[in-house]
Amino acid sequence: MQEQLPRSGSFAYRTVIAPGNYSHSLRPWRSDVGKERRFKIYSSMMYTDRLFFIIGIETMEEHFAKIIEAVGEDLNREGLLDTPKRAAKAFKFLNNGYEKTLEEVLNGAIFSADTEDMVIVKDIELYSLCEHHLLPFIGKCHVGYLPRGKVMGLSKVARVIDMYARRLQIQEKLTKQIADAIELATGARGVAVVIEAKHLCMMMRGVEKQNSVMTTSVMTGVFRKEISTRSEFLNLINR
Repeated sequence: MQEQLPRSGSFAYRTVIAPGNYSHSLRPWRSDVGKERRFKIYSSMMYTDRLFFIIGIETMEEHFAKIIEAVGEDLNREGLLDTPKRAAKAFKFLNNGYEKTLEEVLNGAIFSADTEDMVIVKDIELYSLCEHHLLPFIGKCHVGYLPRGKVMGLSKVARVIDMYARRLQIQEKLTKQIADAIELATGARGVAVVIEAKHLCMMMRGVEKQNSVMTTSVMTGVFRKEISTRSEFLNLINR
């Protein structure tokens, strides 16, 4: 089964091709499309998304069952009877960022504002999975940007972070993806992102160091060029 999400302008095209020769396409609509037609399109979208979700869960469930058996456990033991299914659903949720786009997450929440002063949202918790060992890293993210006549809805900053964190990641790449997305969405004169996180791949295996914290930062535009602006941001997030 494969899902394709090509885009044209502000409209989304979705084609889902599933086993059993099931195929359905959703076309973009404009204001002249009636409510009844829109309801049918939404209903079809919900059905195809649900079908895609079910098939993905079933595939992961089979593989989790094999992994549990491979470590020497008995899948028929009471506590493990539904574990492959639960693990598959959890893994799907932990990686739901792949199912989202920046346009969908922002949902139009970019607003005109007569301000050029620094905007900072700090201590936003994040949870992600290390792409090397599939173990969590957990921490917080600080975001700052200098508007150029446009600001982002407050909750959207956190949603953008979640969209990229809910994928298989390395912290360095995650930091840059967040900065690039906010810069693209707002057209800001500069964006600063700092992430501080603890990695379980380093805590519960390998060198087993419990108190290490990894810090990554990305600075663009004015934050990168002007040390006074960068220092103001760093001082404010460390208060």
